[in-house]
Amino acid sequence: MKVLVIGSGAREHALCRALSLDPDVTALHCAPGNAGIAGVAELHPVDALDGKAVTALAEGLGAGLVVVGPEAPLVAGVADAVREAGIPCFGPSGEAARLEGSKAFAKEVMAAAGVPTARSYVCTTAEEAERALDAFGAPYVVKDDGLAAGKGVVVTDDLDTAKAHAAACERVVVEEYLDGPEVSLFAITDGETVLPLRPAQDFKRALNGDEGPNTGGMGAYSPLPWAEPKLVEEVLATVLQPTVDEMRRRGTPFSGLLYAGLAITSRGVRVIEFNARFGDPETQVVLARLKTPLAGVLLASANGTLADLEPLRWSDDAAVTVVLASHNYPGTPRTGDPITGLDEVEIQDAPHAYVLHAGTRRDGDRVVSAGGRVLSVTATGEDLTQARDRAYTAVARIHLDGAHHRTDIALKAATGEQ
Repeated sequence: MKVLVIGSGAREHALCRALSLDPDVTALHCAPGNAGIAGVAELHPVDALDGKAVTALAEGLGAGLVVVGPEAPLVAGVADAVREAGIPCFGPSGEAARLEGSKAFAKEVMAAAGVPTARSYVCTTAEEAERALDAFGAPYVVKDDGLAAGKGVVVTDDLDTAKAHAAACERVVVEEYLDGPEVSLFAITDGETVLPLRPAQDFKRALNGDEGPNTGGMGAYSPLPWAEPKLVEEVLATVLQPTVDEMRRRGTPFSGLLYAGLAITSRGVRVIEFNARFGDPETQVVLARLKTPLAGVLLASANGTLADLEPLRWSDDAAVTVVLASHNYPGTPRTGDPITGLDEVEIQDAPHAYVLHAGTRRDGDRVVSAGGRVLSVTATGEDLTQARDRAYTAVARIHLDGAHHRTDIALKAATGEQ
């Protein structure tokens, strides 16, 4: 089958890498892609938000499957346009993608489905936000209702900071703070059958020790040695399946990747948020552990035949990914800086460690930075300690002027502290 992946980040590089290893994939294309993805897929220019353009590209390539990576094209209805042309597409409809596109809509669906989540208020004025903040008290949790590329959430003890974030958004969801560690659990669904993947944990804060501002994610690891063995089974029964059933009941079935961001609180599992696509950087570690060829699973989701699949096969290995971010990220990042050491990682560290590109582009013979999160250095090992060592060994070979990364990704889990 010929596959077209839409997107240009490390998530899409991870998807393309996995698809390139699938013997059933005869041709792999990505639009618009990046400098790293060019090593495993043929790149094409496209406006990822333009459903007609994406559909025309897929038709021209003779694609048998289109995989829409980022959230913005999904919310814009790109998957709808592709499906209307008769091409199987992995990704929810624009209507179903509102689970991510609107925090308020997601809360409404969770309430109807009986899914455990934080108590919340939807606010459209400063006065409403102030009342909600007073009602819950610190720590304050304020979420932009719309898409914000992973940076629309403020968690703070400072009331003025919380009010300022609320004032900067048209509509916000103010909710109670959820204690306990966070877990990301992905599930592939065709609107009826729900196939959970293995859980991962990501690191949202920019600096070691979970200090600094929120980012799109600075690293991730899987598996979670501290998690309850029945966690996936419990979340499938109480969160994932009820949500998929509720979406179908509403006449807007959710087909694609349902991502549940969870807090393991003192009162049990609670949903922090839903996303409508693979998460970044968790995808990098989850796919590193998946042994089942990926294309057939995504196609079964698109075709409504997930129930016919054999159980997924997983490696017992651990996986860790460390994000290398550009100068000043998550503020306005500096771009255009040359990246060196990538070839050395390939020579010295493969196959156990490899580099997935996020914000990169070609500049003649050089690879240069082109975004805030630039690279996801990913490694596998017999346990988290070995995977961490391999990832950081590879990170040390790479040079990008002004770049920064966290040095504590998976450290607590590897040492048994969490």
